[in-house]
Amino acid sequence: MDQYLYLSLLLLFVSLVTLSLSILFYKHRSPFALPNLPPGTTGYPVIGESLEFLATGWRGHPEKFIFDRMLRFSSHLFKTSILGEPAVIFCGAACNKFLFSNENKLVSAWWPSSVNKIFPTTLQTDSKEESRKMRKLLPQFLKPEALRRYVPVMDAVAQTHFAQLWENQTELTVYPLAKRYTFMLACRLFMSVEDVNDVAKLEKPFHLLASGIISVPVDLPGTPFNKAIKAAKGIRKELLEIIRQRKVDLGEGKASATQDILSHMLLTCDQTGQFMNQLDIADKILGLLIGGHDTASAACTFIVKYLAELPHIYHRVYQEQMEIAKSKSPGELLNWDDINKMKYSWNVACEVMRIAPPLQGGFREAINDFIFNGFSIPKGWKLYWSANSTHKNPEYFPEPEKFDPSRFEGNGPAPYTFVPFGGGPRMCPGKEYARLEILVFMHNLVKRFKWQKLIPDEKIIVDPLPIPAKNLPIRLYPHEP
Repeated sequence: MDQYLYLSLLLLFVSLVTLSLSILFYKHRSPFALPNLPPGTTGYPVIGESLEFLATGWRGHPEKFIFDRMLRFSSHLFKTSILGEPAVIFCGAACNKFLFSNENKLVSAWWPSSVNKIFPTTLQTDSKEESRKMRKLLPQFLKPEALRRYVPVMDAVAQTHFAQLWENQTELTVYPLAKRYTFMLACRLFMSVEDVNDVAKLEKPFHLLASGIISVPVDLPGTPFNKAIKAAKGIRKELLEIIRQRKVDLGEGKASATQDILSHMLLTCDQTGQFMNQLDIADKILGLLIGGHDTASAACTFIVKYLAELPHIYHRVYQEQMEIAKSKSPGELLNWDDINKMKYSWNVACEVMRIAPPLQGGFREAINDFIFNGFSIPKGWKLYWSANSTHKNPEYFPEPEKFDPSRFEGNGPAPYTFVPFGGGPRMCPGKEYARLEILVFMHNLVKRFKWQKLIPDEKIIVDPLPIPAKNLPIRLYPHEP
């Protein structure tokens, strides 16, 4: 907790200095003085309610920030001030539907300034424009034909991962290994990097980057934001070496133009005939690695946690996966049809992501003034939708703390209530990719082991992803041959 106390004092100091300057040079009316705003409070000057917004996650209950205010203001939306911006928190299925349905009409994507500072190419355009470019590049590599090809590759990587790092181990810590698995897959499929040493150079700084990318943007030594900037620079340097080598290999015919997204980026030009520069490609690959790595590794970790706690759930997953395993000949890898047989396993994974959503929510920005639920939302205000506002709401999921995969049978949850991948035009384009890597992980895990948690009541923290405080140490029990 010392780092949180340090951060709190640092933010308080910064806010007092900024407040003094604003009193001296204040020329504009406070945005919170506008009429007919949603109910709510704005917290301390400058830093607003950022500390409480982040601290409820550090304490393991990120939904508390949301539900306390919903109860206090009797509203599905309330105003606040977080990450240095006036904001409105939208809660519930109707709010999700409104935000997801009005993309690029009333709202557009927004990222905190920390994102622009960590990715320098966004300073030449902006993070929204860079996101649009990425969404044009991705479909070729996330369409069904490509995903079908990924399944056996994922299975081969998973088999190697479990053989080298899990088997012959009595005790181990899950979260770092889950991160290694998803990161190895991302490196292999996005840029054909397979060498363990090359992957390790990229992997080591990634947890610092992930922790600091959505944080209070205070660039002083020791802050999460400062560490994230340094980590991004180190990763980018390694990526530039890989990109330069790939360019040489393409010229000499040693690499294929269609083998991965890195080759595609190097060989694709825009409407003006311009190719992306290498720094631009490095930033885009960096963003892809983050997207294809962190959220899935958190989901895999919590799957291990809940399967350890719920033997009856484990047993049904084991039965389903062994039925598939027994249908394979020796050495035969998983394929697309096998994945589609893992229906119960995917229901379990969805219930895990409902209770512990890897993506806690997302930001939008009002691009026009508009009225919602009778309240005025000013242009330029930041809007935040929260997964927990529906995932843990008994209105949508009765007994929300109960683990019940049957919620996802048949037609599943009501629209806009289950949102681990967002929704609307900005739904995560890697949703199907994540489904594959999670199910391949589950298959290779349960067919080898049962396990037991070593810390029965391990605390969960959210920073910004949910993770067990001690990274989920377990004791393994290999199945009898």
